[in-house]
Amino acid sequence: MREQSETELKAELEQAHQALFNLRFQTSTRQLADNSQIAKTRKRIARIKTLLAQGQAVQSGK
Repeated sequence: MREQSETELKAELEQAHQALFNLRFQTSTRQLADNSQIAKTRKRIARIKTLLAQGQAVQSGK
């Protein structure tokens, strides 16, 4: 993930948010068999946001 550009990371972040929405929807309709997928997706979102923040800090000269 670290090698990806900011644009690619933002696209992946959008996909992860959509996946999280779908997982939550599946949970509400009792179709989700593996509830740990929600936590894994949330952690993936956090990792992407961290990488984006680090990239912005480097660009701003911090």
